[in-house]
Amino acid sequence: MFGSVAGRSVLVTGGTKGIGKGIARVFARSGANVVVAGRDAATGTACAAELTALGGGTVLFVAADVATRAGCTAAVAGTVAAFGGLDVLCANAGIFPQAALQDLTDADLDTVLDTNVKGTVLAVQAALDPLTASGRGRVVLTSSITGPITGFPGWSHYGASKAAQLGFMRTAAIELAPRGITVNAVLPGNIATEGLADLGPEYRATMEASIPMKRLGDVDDIGYAALFFATDQAAYVTGQALVVDGGQVLPESPAALTGA
Repeated sequence: MFGSVAGRSVLVTGGTKGIGKGIARVFARSGANVVVAGRDAATGTACAAELTALGGGTVLFVAADVATRAGCTAAVAGTVAAFGGLDVLCANAGIFPQAALQDLTDADLDTVLDTNVKGTVLAVQAALDPLTASGRGRVVLTSSITGPITGFPGWSHYGASKAAQLGFMRTAAIELAPRGITVNAVLPGNIATEGLADLGPEYRATMEASIPMKRLGDVDDIGYAALFFATDQAAYVTGQALVVDGGQVLPESPAALTGA
């Protein structure tokens, strides 16, 4: 049986919707006190109230743009001020605008890389002191199967950013091990979120057909993976990437799914 994370302090960047909200919900239900950081105050305040009402830990919102050092510093400072410290950083904030490679502009690249890569590094930097002081510091990155394992037209910049997170993770895990901090990543496959809904029913049906389990994942599925990395039982696990995709990356061709 896994030990409890009740009473621990958790920061989830990009935690006001989608996968981030699912991560925050799982931690809160498990008794952790959670800060969800995001840019939109109305969405964030509503998210915090909704998750707190479920029972378990307290959930608060802190306004922050993690693409900036000031935003990451504010998110960490707000968590420490609210809950007296920081035990778990879930560096989840990410964006995935679609653009063909031939059409990518400097602005397109900067927007994605600033949030997905720079934001990850800055968030970890900002959290180093309180995570060290915790004595059981955990960093969990939300990467993706897209980039590290698979590719998809229109997301070359997104895929590059998600692969970059894993490169960062491996060295960060080495550097932070003497501080007692572990650094791991969850690689979601296709998860049912607001963003996926925007891509339309045809895209969803195509994705479901390519997954051996014949369904999309739920945001809580990613939350439970992040929760595992935060437990005492995962204290000796660092620098690892956990794929949560219903088996999506397994078939070598569509024919492999015939009759499955």
